Amino acid sequence: MNILHIQAGIFGDQSVSRQLSDKIVARLTAQNSDAQVTVRDLINSPIQHLDAEILMAAGTAESDRSERQKTELALTETLLAELFAADVLVISAPMYNFSIPTQLKSWIDRIAQAGRTFRYTETGAEGLVTGKKAYIASARGGIYSEGPAVAMEHQESLVQGVLGFIGITDVTTVRAEGVNLGEAPRAKAIAQASEEITSL
Repeated sequence: MNILHIQAGIFGDQSVSRQLSDKIVARLTAQNSDAQVTVRDLINSPIQHLDAEILMAAGTAESDRSERQKTELALTETLLAELFAADVLVISAPMYNFSIPTQLKSWIDRIAQAGRTFRYTETGAEGLVTGKKAYIASARGGIYSEGPAVAMEHQESLVQGVLGFIGITDVTTVRAEGVNLGEAPRAKAIAQASEEITSL
């Protein structure tokens, strides 16, 4: 089993989403002695945000590519290779300002590529990254799964939507929310999420 561990919590060891994703990876490796883990830490090794120069790199003749295009295209190919080689994805996806960290969005912008991870057909888009399992380790300061703030949730839905779009439909989300509402709610949310991971 090849596991791709995407880390996107900006607070290091204090990041709840990192703690949860680490526990998921530990659970998977304990269950699969042959598991190989590739870690892509988007905070400590950030990916450049997508711009026109990077976007056009693949469609530019090799002899005409700038040095930056060559470097960024090589990184994009590495990210795609990691994705396709993985049997399982574990994604640390905290909520920042109602959505995901920009670092995680940068990764998404590199791997969501027409003709590579999805294609357009007469009946709509078709995902090309199939036969994989994904786990999302979600952390939220407030409560967004129910109540008045539901309409402001653009975090889990975005990650799940992107994964489904590229063909990964077997997705399990482990959530700890309300972690900024006080010590007791934080501890309870983490404990409940950790119990859920133990039962995976």
